[in-house]
Amino acid sequence: MIKTRTAESPADVKPVPDYGELRAEIGLSDGDMLITKHGWSAFYGTELDLELRRRKVTGIVLAGISTSIGVESTARAANERGYELTIVTDAITDTDEGAHLNSLRAIFPQIAELATTEEVLTALRASITPTSPKTCSPSSNREMT
Repeated sequence: MIKTRTAESPADVKPVPDYGELRAEIGLSDGDMLITKHGWSAFYGTELDLELRRRKVTGIVLAGISTSIGVESTARAANERGYELTIVTDAITDTDEGAHLNSLRAIFPQIAELATTEEVLTALRASITPTSPKTCSPSSNREMT
């Protein structure tokens, strides 16, 4: 007998009441956009690509649950659309360890940079650190850095 996903899924499983709510610690601002997924990929059936292009976004840092389904589908779609992609390896998970490791070892290295949360945060901090102010040299009156 072939078991389908519906045959194995208990009918009485319900998500907790705040399942779809974002945590306050995320700290959303007015410029943030929320995209509701309708399938495995965050790009499928949504305006994610359009909204990213409107904002001239060229890179995506990706984390999430279900490495081999949602994360991988979104990563593949981002790659197909030409985005630079970083996958945060310690911020993804899967219920199937073999599938998770396959995505990490075989798929993701082909389409993305892989980094830890700390590596991503360090890179982000470095990219927003103000550079030293430019000064003018009195003798040459040229801009120096």
